[in-house]
Amino acid sequence: MTQTNNEKEKKEKKSSDFLPFLCMGLFLVLVQIISIMLAQPMIDEGMQFSDDPGNVWLSVYYIGIILVFTLVILIAMKRNMKWVIHGFILFSVAVTLYYVFYAIFAIYLVEFTNIVLSSVLCLFLTILMYKFPEWYVIDLIGILIGGGVTALFGISFGILPTLVLLILLAIYDAISVYQTKHMLTLAEGVMDMKVPILFIIPNNLNFSYRDYKYNSQKEREAFFMGLGDAIMPTILVISANVFIKEAYMQIPVIGALNTPALGAAVGTVIGFAVLMILVAKGKPQAGLPFLNTGAVLGYVIGCLSAGVSIIPL
Repeated sequence: MTQTNNEKEKKEKKSSDFLPFLCMGLFLVLVQIISIMLAQPMIDEGMQFSDDPGNVWLSVYYIGIILVFTLVILIAMKRNMKWVIHGFILFSVAVTLYYVFYAIFAIYLVEFTNIVLSSVLCLFLTILMYKFPEWYVIDLIGILIGGGVTALFGISFGILPTLVLLILLAIYDAISVYQTKHMLTLAEGVMDMKVPILFIIPNNLNFSYRDYKYNSQKEREAFFMGLGDAIMPTILVISANVFIKEAYMQIPVIGALNTPALGAAVGTVIGFAVLMILVAKGKPQAGLPFLNTGAVLGYVIGCLSAGVSIIPL
């Protein structure tokens, strides 16, 4: 059986069309792995930002912060004051990277050496991102930040606050994308800042994010996925692994992971796959309704299969 050149080209093109989605899935899994590995070192260093992880109001406070920050960004964009938001995001990136490196090196280095090395690395990467915001630099820093932020929230939010947070965020994301559409405006504005709150997967290696200007009428040059789409559902993975003390298994390289946490991780990936099927049709989609739903359902199935309470007392 023979194939014409056109048929071969069509098959090759069809295969290459799936590559960006596979890369985004890989980034999601990397954030999961890094956050799992960082959780215990961060606990050992006392990095939890809440003394009461079971407090459901944590979720409400966080949603409030998101709403206020979103409003501030939209106002800044309207008044041509993006530099204020840009500066704040750069500062946040540097602080998060410091926490990530400090948690990693705390296992091997004395405190003073750790502080110096972590400071140098976080400053280097932040300056590199500011001066040379190419897509691969943004993606690398985004993966590190995603893992760090997820671990920090996961060790600080108990199971019930995390479940409430994921449900509220899924509703908010759906409203902001499909109804008010302000999330699309926000994403377009943030793209111009060239900061790591998006994963970027170019259609070809000649793509330059430094020179990229968003234009909805142009042929798609790259695929984008919000960093929050990787962070939010994975918070449940970390919370389940920290606050449920049963059904642990040892996974090579990653470490100890319990069944509910594994269920949440797998459920997130399945939710991501469903999301990508819709995104492939060319329309922007709210990610969290799919990802958070997958994470919650996977978590529940993991709890039931392990015979543990869905909401531990």
